[in-house]
Amino acid sequence: MEPFGALADPVRRALLQRLARGPARVVDLTAEHDISRPAISRHLRVLGEAGLVAAEDVGRERHYRLVAEGLHPVRAWLDQVTVVAGPRVPEHVLDALDLEVRRTGRDRAQTSPSHRHTQETG
Repeated sequence: MEPFGALADPVRRALLQRLARGPARVVDLTAEHDISRPAISRHLRVLGEAGLVAAEDVGRERHYRLVAEGLHPVRAWLDQVTVVAGPRVPEHVLDALDLEVRRTGRDRAQTSPSHRHTQETG
């Protein structure tokens, strides 16, 4: 299974969010959900087949952890579909516009009627 299919289920997304905080045992993950331990195990198996989690046997317990590299295809796809309104303009290109706006504002202030009155009476 690919990551996109695995992420389609809200329980699996919640399991990934929990595992992002650190490894956990199946029993701990089950305690955080209102579904059975076998159901959690099935969700973890799907996540494992998608390359999103890995299991390690520690004694008689299984500890699951997030495999962040498994999310790379999702991140790459999101980068491709992220749309920015209009073309990206580097900030330094706007410096000249900022300068012109300030200059225009200063010029208008100097030629305003109240400014001319101050110059004539001062």
